[in-house]
Amino acid sequence: MRIDEIDKNLKVETALGLDDIVFIDVRRDPFCVYGLYDYKNQPVFRRLPEDVARATNDGVYGLHIHTAGGRVRFSTDSPYVAIRCKMQSVTHMPHMPLIGMAGFDLYEHKMGVDTYIRSFMPNWDMKTGYESVQHLSGDGQMHDYTIHFPLYNDVISLEIGLREGSALTGGAKYAPIKPVVYYGSSITQGGCASRPGNAYQNIISARSNIDHINLGFSGSARGEDAIVNYMAGLDMSVFVCDYDHNAPTAEHLEATHEKLYRTIRAKNPDLPIIFVTKPDNLYTDDAARRREIVYATYHKAYAENPKRAAYIDGCSLFSAEYRDCCTVDTCHPNDIGFLCMAEVIGAEIDRMLKL
Repeated sequence: MRIDEIDKNLKVETALGLDDIVFIDVRRDPFCVYGLYDYKNQPVFRRLPEDVARATNDGVYGLHIHTAGGRVRFSTDSPYVAIRCKMQSVTHMPHMPLIGMAGFDLYEHKMGVDTYIRSFMPNWDMKTGYESVQHLSGDGQMHDYTIHFPLYNDVISLEIGLREGSALTGGAKYAPIKPVVYYGSSITQGGCASRPGNAYQNIISARSNIDHINLGFSGSARGEDAIVNYMAGLDMSVFVCDYDHNAPTAEHLEATHEKLYRTIRAKNPDLPIIFVTKPDNLYTDDAARRREIVYATYHKAYAENPKRAAYIDGCSLFSAEYRDCCTVDTCHPNDIGFLCMAEVIGAEIDRMLKL
């Protein structure tokens, strides 16, 4: 017997059962999509241009169509919000829930903060997309919503379903601050949050109402010239550099880390840059050497512009007392770990933006 036959609270229902629903493509106005590249003109949702991804490495090319950090905002008085999504493929990993990899999270924006409502949850055997609906208060008032895209799936299309005749506008705006850009590993991409909104960057954005771009690529963030040159040209408020984990060797990290900084700084002389080291493998010689390399870059950046450089040692990212509760495999954070990261990195971003 299946668990969802025993406990109805664990049943995933994708049959909408609505005869008054209208679906609208999020690529159309008045929807506003954030964190994704040129979304109105691409056949799939991307996080950076296809040619940049292809020139970087095969991993980045494969993962740049995973929609980590993507969000759509809108306002409506509809008594329900549904989604209809299409995907090219479905990722399954043993240490991450399917909802984190392929689900969409619904938040309501109130008083400058996004608050979680519920998730649009896929069936386990979903192959190419699904439909799901969340019934809301139905008070007839306009409400501002944010929907987070999946962290580890490639989405071809997303349509929002509303009751026919409902009002629809473009949603709450982010603070008038340029996006924060995050570059790094699978941890940066969001592995292994239980749902998309719990990746640490999404937590920070939900609390601060600041837009962001997630350029985390599992196993594939190695500081190559193609992606570094692209990132240097982005219009951003803060750059968070966290690719220590994916540098194949300490020597590779040393050869690319300061070079990455120099490229970013050359085009962004006053940009706040936060250097982060990986949170696991704390007591190995390799980890110690990597921290030294990252700190050396930070030390030079600080000497050149002390108000625009910060360093976060990965040792400080997780709670010391409950460190063993912060990951699913000693490496990838769970929701507790991501919350800890959001608090530490978010505080540094706040400090930088107030200078």
